[in-house]
Amino acid sequence: MVALTDLLADLAAESAEVDALVAPLSEEDWARPTPAKGWTIAHQIAHLTWSDRAALLAATDPATFTAGLAEVMADPDGFVDRGAAEFLAPPAQLLDRWRAGRSALSEALAALPPGVKLPWYGPPMAPMTMATARLMETWAHGLDIADALGVVPTPTARLRHIAHLGVRTLANGFLARGLDAPAAPVRVELTAPDGTLWEYGPADAADRVTGPALDFCLLVTRRRHRADLALVATGPVADAWLDVAQAFAGPPGPDREPKSRVGEP
Repeated sequence: MVALTDLLADLAAESAEVDALVAPLSEEDWARPTPAKGWTIAHQIAHLTWSDRAALLAATDPATFTAGLAEVMADPDGFVDRGAAEFLAPPAQLLDRWRAGRSALSEALAALPPGVKLPWYGPPMAPMTMATARLMETWAHGLDIADALGVVPTPTARLRHIAHLGVRTLANGFLARGLDAPAAPVRVELTAPDGTLWEYGPADAADRVTGPALDFCLLVTRRRHRADLALVATGPVADAWLDVAQAFAGPPGPDREPKSRVGEP
């Protein structure tokens, strides 16, 4: 088990890495398109700012957060885009807001009593899970920014948090598509950036997923198409899971195109 203080330190480190990517950019570069359709680099940071603000509200005023869920559920496909658009601002102002918001969220999560559950757009979350989800989103949207800039980030051991969340949310990808979640367990064995093995699930499970931890994290955050990843599925449940894997709440959104189809007419 990871302590919440250590997890929050990893979240801060992940945020700082993304911050270092965007802080020196010109206004023209903030307007660069990213792989997310219709989103610029500014939209990516605006989304992180908006979602950090939502998480802060869930942590500090859960009644108000819950009261706003009905509006979200009325348009589950559009509220994320609206949130990003709402938080757009000139780059310097946007960066200041993101920095202040993520710092306030970290302080709020650290101050919560043990056993509390925070409301969210999916199932309620413990502070540890919320911090993990924020790290996952920060990494994923940071990757979109890196892609827009032609930068290849160096994988770190922080991927373990995302891999853990990806395994725990196995059912989510099926449910998000209106499918029944499978009952059979899946064994997951991932090769970490340092070459060690991260293992999840029963050792004797008939269904298995193996491959690089980076590729698994790219899949569950839906940042790469399955066809471009070195993940191996054994068994029907594992195979079906890799087609729908999704670690985040809400609709799945459009798939990323396989590299072989990028640029096709």
